[in-house]
Amino acid sequence: MLPEPTARLRFRPMRTSDLDDMTAVLSAFDPVRPGHRRRTRDDAVRWIEWQERNYAEHDFGLWVVETHDGTFVGDCGLTVQDVEGVPHVEVGYHVMPELRRQGHATEAARSVRDCAAAHGVEHLVALIRPENTPSQGVARNLGMVLERRAQVHGAEALVFGMRLAQS
Repeated sequence: MLPEPTARLRFRPMRTSDLDDMTAVLSAFDPVRPGHRRRTRDDAVRWIEWQERNYAEHDFGLWVVETHDGTFVGDCGLTVQDVEGVPHVEVGYHVMPELRRQGHATEAARSVRDCAAAHGVEHLVALIRPENTPSQGVARNLGMVLERRAQVHGAEALVFGMRLAQS
C-alpha cells in the first residue's frame, strides 16, 4: 500500500538512509510546544525501525513525503494507535519547519486518507494536542470532526475522526 502522488508530492517507504532527514524533522523546534524535549538521532533511529515494523505488520506506516524533484518534506501516513484501550488507525504527519504553512500536510494527508479508504479502513482518526491548532486545521481540512478528548501516551489529546466511504 502506498498513497497516490499529489500535484506537488510523492510518497515512498522510510529507510535507514533517511536518518539525517528524519532526525531533522523530528528534532525541529515546535512553536506549539516550545518547552517540549526535542527528539534525538537515537529517537529517529527508533522511529524508522517502528515504521519498518508497521510496514511488515500492517502494510502501512508513515511514509517519507518528498517533492517530485526529491526535496524532503517530512513524513505522513497511517499508524495504529491505542486510544484508551481501543486500537484506531491514525493519520499522522510531520513537516520540515521551513516548509510548514504551505499546505503540504493537508495535501499529503488527503492522499493518505484516500489510500486508507481504498484499503478498507472504515474509521480514521487524528490524535492532536489541544494547543496544536495548526494540526487541528489539517484534520478539519480532511473532513474530520472533534469526536472527544482522551488520554493518549500519558497526555490529553483531541480525537478528531471521520468515517471513510468504502471504494
